[in-house]
Amino acid sequence: MSGPASRRCGAIFDPQRLDSDIKAIEQKCADPAIWSNQSEATKLTSRLKLFKTQREQMLRIQGKFDDVATLFEMYAESPDDSLLSEASQALPALDGLVAKAEFQVFLNDKYDARNAIVSIHPGAGGTESCDWAQMLMRMFVRWAEREGYDVDTVDLLPGDVAGIKSATLIVKGEFAYGNMKSERGVHRLVRISPYDSAARRHTSFVSVDVMPEIEEEIEITINPTELRIDVYRSGGPGGQGVNTTDSAVRIRHLPTNIVVTCQNERSQTSNKITAMRVLKSRLLQEELKKQEEEMSKQRGVKKEIAWGSQIRSYVLQPYQMIKDHRTDLESPLVDRVLDGEIDGFIRAYLKWNAQNRKDQEAAGKG
Repeated sequence: MSGPASRRCGAIFDPQRLDSDIKAIEQKCADPAIWSNQSEATKLTSRLKLFKTQREQMLRIQGKFDDVATLFEMYAESPDDSLLSEASQALPALDGLVAKAEFQVFLNDKYDARNAIVSIHPGAGGTESCDWAQMLMRMFVRWAEREGYDVDTVDLLPGDVAGIKSATLIVKGEFAYGNMKSERGVHRLVRISPYDSAARRHTSFVSVDVMPEIEEEIEITINPTELRIDVYRSGGPGGQGVNTTDSAVRIRHLPTNIVVTCQNERSQTSNKITAMRVLKSRLLQEELKKQEEEMSKQRGVKKEIAWGSQIRSYVLQPYQMIKDHRTDLESPLVDRVLDGEIDGFIRAYLKWNAQNRKDQEAAGKG
């Protein structure tokens, strides 16, 4: 019987190549001169982090593959139904790891590997839209839990009757932003309103903004004189958990009029630090948006800007269907999707986005 070391998953996985790339980058990072160029150093450390993550993922897949292959080899030498049962139970987990690795091919943008800052804002519609905003927040949190991500609630403003008026979350984990960027845009809900005594059908809209979290090695210069910082008492639904000190922080960036708030910590200092991180991410996102629009103008391509546009409809009445208007992917499993099973929509978006960019580049060259 050949041992696990002799079995490999073929061309899909190449840890040896990654090891070589990692060593080459580590050697460059060991040169003190590289740190005099902050931009170059940032690129190298980001690539190093990405390659290490990919190597760990490949090794996990190889380990699962070896385990399953060993079970089949043991069965071939000594047939035992329990071995087949164990192998069949392990296969779905292996398939899931491989599928995730295959789709990470599409996660190659500069900030895809970073944490994601998710902001949720209901549109017009009062309580109905606030309730829809809370349903979306729950959907994102449930998805993050399934993916093994941590979620910090940076800011949460409850609705007057139900739901939320706004929320800001930080989803922490490798490629959180690369996956969550698929949710940026306006989400539309059609249902019989539980808040309408006449049981009429209502349409609600919620805007979702997704930004990469900016880490210390990325330089975003903010002039302190261009900031207005206010402190206030944290809000909440009431009870003993309400903060009785002025620890919540609101920062307004005067040149852009961008406002961020943070009230999840009891310490004013901690809230200020977190709010500044969110502000830096917002400023970076604005800059990336400008660059994207300018590139589209130069190419002469009319490009849909997903920011602020309707991306997906969730119809609960008179029939049940969720449709993504970018990819045309549909699902009748509304309960499961709203419970966080949005991987299908995320992967369809990644493929659509990659093809969309390829088409734009071809049109620009033409």
